[in-house]
Amino acid sequence: MSAEPRTDAGRRPLPKGGATGEPALAGPLPMPPAATPVKVGARRRSWVGVARPLSSRRRTVLAVLSFLLPVLAWAAVSYVPFLWHPLVEVTEPGDVAWMEPGMRVPKAAFAKEVAGVQAAKGAVPVGIPANPVYLPAPHAVAAALWTSLTATPTQRDAIRLPLSLWHSIQIIAWGFLLSSVVGVPLGILCGAQPTLARLTEPVIEFVRYMPAPAFGALMVAILGIYDGPKIAIIVIGTFFQQVLVIANTTRRIEPLLIEAALTLGARNLRLIRRVIVPAMLPQLYRDQRILLGWAWTYLIVAELIGTSSGITFFITQQARYQHFENVYAAILIIGLVGSATDLALAWLGRRLFPYDRSEA
Repeated sequence: MSAEPRTDAGRRPLPKGGATGEPALAGPLPMPPAATPVKVGARRRSWVGVARPLSSRRRTVLAVLSFLLPVLAWAAVSYVPFLWHPLVEVTEPGDVAWMEPGMRVPKAAFAKEVAGVQAAKGAVPVGIPANPVYLPAPHAVAAALWTSLTATPTQRDAIRLPLSLWHSIQIIAWGFLLSSVVGVPLGILCGAQPTLARLTEPVIEFVRYMPAPAFGALMVAILGIYDGPKIAIIVIGTFFQQVLVIANTTRRIEPLLIEAALTLGARNLRLIRRVIVPAMLPQLYRDQRILLGWAWTYLIVAELIGTSSGITFFITQQARYQHFENVYAAILIIGLVGSATDLALAWLGRRLFPYDRSEA
């Protein structure tokens, strides 16, 4: 017998069938089938996520659309005949005795009169679709706005809109100034001193839920019927919110900043004047902007207390004569003045605090 061949390592070679004795494969091992690619659908974009700053152009376009869309809806309701228009404005009364040109009547009543006149073979009334008198068209409001600002009122006891607006601005200015003189220092002290906060904030929290107009009769009894109670309502409506908001802003100052100042020897009023107030000044400025808008919301109610005055007197007088286009014009004037004031304050804030990113 011949000796079995050995490998270089002195081991016996594996049989041709492999280590397990299975028959050897005649060719190269087949490749496993390729995995079928899984089709992944397009990733859905979420409209809620991390807020990223918009481009300047996109901000401008969105700002214009925020005003343009409501105006377009208003114009559609006003000028498209088949959108709403529940009334008919009479242009020719025909043989209907109680109708007059310019009168607005419900469509059902107008149709009933038309049917009756046709049955009697008389002159049929003619009219056009119309909205209620309290919803004037945009062009009527624009014309009324221009007329109110430039023309002399036709009513005997009426006053011009610019004079009414100036009086209202004075009421707002005095009320907000008096509120800030007391509310801002008290808010800073409450935020910096926990004992004082615990002593004052519970009662302030309690009073702030009381509606400011509820104090109207009391303010008239104390301050008379002229501008005093109106200014007082602005103060009451703003002061309590002001203290709590500014106290919360003071508490948000970085504690390490205050601890470093204490380590360096700052104490009491010097700490407030040199560290706390400069650290919170940009946010305090923004808080005051917001609270000024809060004061404007109390204006109409405040001016109804005692003798009617200011732009509220103009609005109520025009509503009495059913000149609702002038009412809308006065309301738009309030919004324009408030928005212009806020934009001017925002611009000033960017100049005063260029280092503050939130004012950018």
